[in-house]
Amino acid sequence: MTDDGLTPPDRRWRWDKPVTLRWLLVDEYSMGEQDAAVAICADIEGVFVDTPSAAHAATLLGCLPQPPLQRALDALARGAGSPGGALHRRRINASLHSVAEDGVATRAVGAYLQASVAGVRPSTLGHGLLDVTVDTAIVDPMLSGARRIWDLWRAGRPTEPGLWAGYDRDLRHQWSGAALAHHRHDRPDNPAGSIYHLDGRDITDVEGFYCAIGEAINGPGGYFGWNADALHDCVTGGWGAARPFRLVWHGAGVARTHLNGAAGQREAAAATTFEQLLRWLNEDGIEIELR
Repeated sequence: MTDDGLTPPDRRWRWDKPVTLRWLLVDEYSMGEQDAAVAICADIEGVFVDTPSAAHAATLLGCLPQPPLQRALDALARGAGSPGGALHRRRINASLHSVAEDGVATRAVGAYLQASVAGVRPSTLGHGLLDVTVDTAIVDPMLSGARRIWDLWRAGRPTEPGLWAGYDRDLRHQWSGAALAHHRHDRPDNPAGSIYHLDGRDITDVEGFYCAIGEAINGPGGYFGWNADALHDCVTGGWGAARPFRLVWHGAGVARTHLNGAAGQREAAAATTFEQLLRWLNEDGIEIELR
């Protein structure tokens, strides 16, 4: 265990604090293990937004500073009264990791903070904790509705199939992003020749297809691509299934009805059709049985 509470390589955390610390900020470019952790926070205002255009400067709530943030706070104190003083010393660069109930920290896909500390106050969320404001927004924040998805993962991997089905297409995409973030790479692929059953009853958009195939290959909460290129990468191995394999698509008529837009580029998810999905899978050597 390092001095900052981090246990390489799985990043398990232990804290004797009366408040749940849900977010870990990590400097991915730190040269020293002890400086990798920037802060641990009860919450971060600005991670979840109604729309990306509504993003505003972030606030670290109920924050336990680690050495990089503490240095930025010290620079803020020394530079008080001097608008431009020590601005570069107040910079923090960190990726965001969601801390689960078992202490495992999982990186949030895309979410990143590159900002200068602008203010600090004692937090009402716990004794000795701070609320820290910064001058810019979270890079690639998530939609407000995705909070429920990440809270679900904090409590443990989903065990019930089809929990994604009630979401709209934007949140289905967020579901796949959370599944990607929590995918375990320490498990071998299922052997070649395996048969997987895809439940197609709720594939009313291409995002639903990615949720469903992730579940078919890797179980509830499973990931197996969230766009066309990622699907191809997963099919080539290392993501749960070794080629060749057979995919039995139950209720295929739902996708055939709903995924009927004009054909477009492989990258254009909005234009992806049922026939395109079949073609991409066939091109990668996947046998498909439609039911």
